[in-house]
Amino acid sequence: MNRSLGLLRSLVIYRRPGRQKSLRRLYSEFVRPGDLVFDIGAHLGDRSSAFAALGARVVALEPQPQLLRWLRRLTRHQPEIVCLPLAAGRAPGNAELALSLRNPTVASMDSRWREHLRTTTAGFRHVRWEDSVTVTITTLDELIRQYGQPSFCKIDVEGFEVEVLAGLSQSLPALSFEFVDGTLGQALRCLEELERLGRHEFNVIAGEQRRFIWSSWQDPESLRQWLDAGAEGIASGDIYARLVA
Repeated sequence: MNRSLGLLRSLVIYRRPGRQKSLRRLYSEFVRPGDLVFDIGAHLGDRSSAFAALGARVVALEPQPQLLRWLRRLTRHQPEIVCLPLAAGRAPGNAELALSLRNPTVASMDSRWREHLRTTTAGFRHVRWEDSVTVTITTLDELIRQYGQPSFCKIDVEGFEVEVLAGLSQSLPALSFEFVDGTLGQALRCLEELERLGRHEFNVIAGEQRRFIWSSWQDPESLRQWLDAGAEGIASGDIYARLVA
């Protein structure tokens, strides 16, 4: 029952009517016809579908078996989306993915991230990770070797973002990664990983909104100061990075 309710919640949030139009408008800044895009932590594929609708080829990673079945079902009419039963990390291997049956969006491979949020963040105090599954891990470098360099990479992996970026040895034109209030140190570490790859500028989207919070893109130090100051109390969101030529 909990598993069905969790899936239904995700379907309502991520596959509701009208969502695709706003996603395509957001990502049209980064994705052009013929581009390759990586969707790391694809969930039910709302963003994968938007990337494909913009004319991109998409490699979508989703390690949760139930969600992968639905991802393939929901994208079955979009052959340009390749759905893989994989997670991404620092190095190839295997790991335990903790599952929250009522909240499949917060499946995580980082036990410290889970425990920290349960004790510091109100929205996570009642979350339980009562199941787990062993998943296969690849790296961004390996995906690039197999499929090519993406023009954009979306990373949403519940506390494992640093590990995903650690598996990348070359700069990408643009990418995004999630941040959560209570674990902003993770976002700062992601920033460090990106700085070793090249010069980037940054912007932020709060929650599930579709507009950037800043009218102009910010340099790394400005983003670092913003995160150090508490990210304006935003509960969660995505940091977007684009390479500066």
